Amino acid sequence: MIKFFKKSNIFNLQRQYDKLMHEAYILAKSNPEESLKKQNEAFEVQRKILTKGRY
Repeated sequence: MIKFFKKSNIFNLQRQYDKLMHEAYILAKSNPEESLKKQNEAFEVQRKILTKGRY
C-alpha cells in the first residue's frame, strides 16, 4: 500500500535530467564550459533512463 504513493525511479531520473538541462541552458550564455559539463551529466542520466525503460 505504501508503494502506491512512491514515485518511480524513472520519474525521479527524468526530473533530474530536466533540471540539469535547464541549468545548462541558463549557463550557456554566461559560462559555456560549465554548460557543457551540465549537458554531459544530463546525458548520463538520460542513459540511465533508457536502460531502465527497457526492462
